[in-house]
Amino acid sequence: MTDTMADRRRAPRYALIVLADITELTTGAKLHARTSDMSRTGCYIDTLKPLAKGSSIHVCFAHRGETVESNAKVVYVNAGLGMGIQFEEAISEDQWAVLDRWLEHAAHLPV
Repeated sequence: MTDTMADRRRAPRYALIVLADITELTTGAKLHARTSDMSRTGCYIDTLKPLAKGSSIHVCFAHRGETVESNAKVVYVNAGLGMGIQFEEAISEDQWAVLDRWLEHAAHLPV
């Protein structure tokens, strides 16, 4: 990752593998993938077939028996590797609490 990308982040990212079911909102195309890192503002999704930059998506994450859902936007793409997404602010307080629990747990895992 370039220093420029790290400088733009508004929240720390943690190595966290979470299952992700993604629906592209315009076409309804679905894909199943996983994250490799996550923050309170977005995550990186490992997938061989990333969606186009700017795509609006709905994502449902599943981890440790809980789920978090959010609409998001694809903000960058690494062809054949994955995509970075940014969450929309419309996540409920209950969903924030679950995400914060996951991040807290990931923050204490050895790297």
